[in-house]
Amino acid sequence: MNNLKLIPNTIVLFVKIYFVVLSIFSLFRLILLTTEFSRISNINGKADVFYSFVIGLRFDIVISSYILFLPFFVITISSFFKRKILIEKIVEYYIIVLFSITFLVSAVDIPYFHQFFSRFSISAFLWTDSPIFMIKMIFQEPRYWIIIIPYVILIFILFKVVRKIFLAFSIKNPENKLFKVIFSVVFLLLIFVGIRGRIEEKSPIRIGTAYFSNNAFLNKLGLNPNFTLIRSYLDSRKEQNKQINLINDSVAVSNVQRYFKIDKPDSNYPLLRKIDFDNSEVENANVILVIMESMSAQKMKRHGNTNNLTPFLDSISNSGYYFENTYTSGIHTMNGIFSSLFGHPALFRRHPMKGSSMVIYNNNIFTTLKENNYSTIYFTTHDGQFDNVEGFLKANNCERVVSKPDYPSEQIKTTLGVPDDYMFEFSIPILNKLNEKQKPFFATFMTASDHGPYYIPEYFNARSTEIKNQIVEYADYSLQKFINLATKQKWFRNTIFVFIADHGAPIDNLYDMSLAYNHTPLIFYAPGIITKPQIFSTVAGQIDIFPTIMGLLKIPYNNNTLGIDLLREIRPYIYFNADDKYGVIDNEWFLIVRNDGSKSLYKYKDFDKQNYADDNIDIVEKMNLYAKSNLQTFQYIFRTNKQ
Repeated sequence: MNNLKLIPNTIVLFVKIYFVVLSIFSLFRLILLTTEFSRISNINGKADVFYSFVIGLRFDIVISSYILFLPFFVITISSFFKRKILIEKIVEYYIIVLFSITFLVSAVDIPYFHQFFSRFSISAFLWTDSPIFMIKMIFQEPRYWIIIIPYVILIFILFKVVRKIFLAFSIKNPENKLFKVIFSVVFLLLIFVGIRGRIEEKSPIRIGTAYFSNNAFLNKLGLNPNFTLIRSYLDSRKEQNKQINLINDSVAVSNVQRYFKIDKPDSNYPLLRKIDFDNSEVENANVILVIMESMSAQKMKRHGNTNNLTPFLDSISNSGYYFENTYTSGIHTMNGIFSSLFGHPALFRRHPMKGSSMVIYNNNIFTTLKENNYSTIYFTTHDGQFDNVEGFLKANNCERVVSKPDYPSEQIKTTLGVPDDYMFEFSIPILNKLNEKQKPFFATFMTASDHGPYYIPEYFNARSTEIKNQIVEYADYSLQKFINLATKQKWFRNTIFVFIADHGAPIDNLYDMSLAYNHTPLIFYAPGIITKPQIFSTVAGQIDIFPTIMGLLKIPYNNNTLGIDLLREIRPYIYFNADDKYGVIDNEWFLIVRNDGSKSLYKYKDFDKQNYADDNIDIVEKMNLYAKSNLQTFQYIFRTNKQ
């Protein structure tokens, strides 16, 4: 007991602070666990949950040690001299302010995780040039307010407890100053160990350290969102990460040309395929592309959902061409818009439209159809400038963008603008006027209702009790209302309707890339044109929409995209990515390639969580080469203006 009195009060002070801040970090982890509890229903026992919290404590210690190192050093040095209250007060508020920021990140991470099935990262700042839009969207969403409440309470507790600890602090130098120096040095070394996060290996703690089980959610639960944010920022600043370097450019291009059977490539346009249709009669049909917000295939009855949320979407999937194994390019709306209209993939955290309003893609659906005497138009429910969509599309031959300023002010219900069904209703007279020009039109719709802040009109009566299901029902109702209105128009029988999601939703958590986040319905619906409905099981992607539409129209064109005509070609794999990893899939295997180079191979149709990568190296390499080559090729043709 007497030996304990030798421990300097400076160490006692910081041990108490460690206890407080680590407890608060654990509370945020507990809140995340509670809000996502359904994701651990498939585990055996509670041991893995406990171990996830143990790993989480290690990551929390890393962040806490980074913050507390300097304050401890300052207080320790100060303790050898006459006590200075001002220094202690500065250190006190330094600690309170920095931990308030880290706890804010922990709070924001909870709704972020719910949306992206990923811990907070630099990707969250992709929309910083639209701060007012983002702030309004956050504050109009009740779910976010629920997170703000515990944050405010915990910050209040932090302030009170830290102040109390410092008020009770007094420097009592032991008679033997040698002990004080020794204890202080040892404690500093322990803080260094805390910063490093591990002593059992040569490298410091990594994100991969958290991956200990077959449950993707529990692996992510152990991470600290401040750690993932800082790590993603540092990675983004590395020179080698400013452009992807998956494979040599020339090798990648050569591989893709082989995949596309381009025997005599054009030196200026290495992906160019001149497509004709053997003098087939051109189908001068209108085309309406509906990009559906968050419409994961797993929300449909035909893909196993038992809540009957999408009766209309399910019905038309049996009335046209349905591609049941289709995947979105990324996990953001910007990816979905770009890939669906331009036939190119997403590149991790890159924003394909922002800052590039004057980048001209010579080969995109707007330009190609406009050159064939089509009118072109794009509808969105909210601000057309968000994500730089309006400027980018107009620069690429979209003649008109209908957005928030075009709607009556009383119909603007949230930051996301008008409800989906109103946008569709509003569009009918505009489409009728386009039809009166005696030439076909191409119209794109981007829905928004299935994204917070949720708004359901009073006149819509949902069957479900949960808002997340009600909003899917409403989205499906809006699509049905649109088609019902369209059937009454002169142009209906001569129109091809295409339905695709911008991305899905992270409903499942079997793997650390949620397949539900990328698996989307793809429907070509045209009662007056498609007379023999058909279901296709081959893999497909958003990047294939443009070429497939051109194939349905039988209009000769130049294809310089990474997409294919799904009615005439078959791709071996489709690839898609999140912000720090990419996936490759065929009808049997699902490969995940992470930022650190690690790979996992799964038999996803069997819901098998065993990693078969080590036993199937040839399959892994073949799938990975395909994805690397395509992604690298897109970067190459964009960077060299050969797109």
